[in-house]
Amino acid sequence: MSSLTTALPTVSVQAVGSFGPLQTAGPLVVWIVVMTFVFIECAVIIGLFLPGDSMLITAGIVMATHASGTGHIWALSLGAMVAAIAGNQVGYMIGHRTGSTLVARKNGKYLNTKNLHKVNLLLEKHGFWAVLVARWIPWVRTLCPLVAGAAKMDHRKYTVASTLGAIIWAPVLLLIGFYFGSFIEGIPWLMPVVLISMIVLLVVGTGLGIWQYRKEMSRPEEIIEVDEVVE
Repeated sequence: MSSLTTALPTVSVQAVGSFGPLQTAGPLVVWIVVMTFVFIECAVIIGLFLPGDSMLITAGIVMATHASGTGHIWALSLGAMVAAIAGNQVGYMIGHRTGSTLVARKNGKYLNTKNLHKVNLLLEKHGFWAVLVARWIPWVRTLCPLVAGAAKMDHRKYTVASTLGAIIWAPVLLLIGFYFGSFIEGIPWLMPVVLISMIVLLVVGTGLGIWQYRKEMSRPEEIIEVDEVVE
């Protein structure tokens, strides 16, 4: 009886520490979420309202709970990088096809004339480096491809800068989450607390983002003229 009593707490702690629901969920779910979020955030306006950075860190933590996490996190880092590069190209082409005009929203939170002019000015002043640094600024990350395309920024320079930015953005955040998750996995009670908190924040943030996007797009349109980027 005493040996059974001793074993029960051990089993309980292991079950809590491994966080069963995420252990049984395949990495495929993480792949789908990461690739979709990264592509959308880099390609279309709704990406302005999605929690991309926190999603990548959360995905890394989740991968740390899987036995095959190490192999998957490196493959996912490559996949996320490709999704970011592809999204940037789509965003550039959308902007390029609009000509020199873009549609803002009057009194919008992000998609307003002030922010579009800021991005346009950054591209005019810093060009290549503006695209590279934009990767780390959430709202600029989404608007930059659109404005760069509309401003007719040299496509080759834009592609090189956005590709380098993708290499040092998505993989870095995924790996930060993964190695942080690997560290706290040794603390049985802490991993579930961190995971549940991060996932709840991610779900709530996504829901609020979609609501904010619909609210933003319901505002009156404002047409702005984009200055051409000459380098």
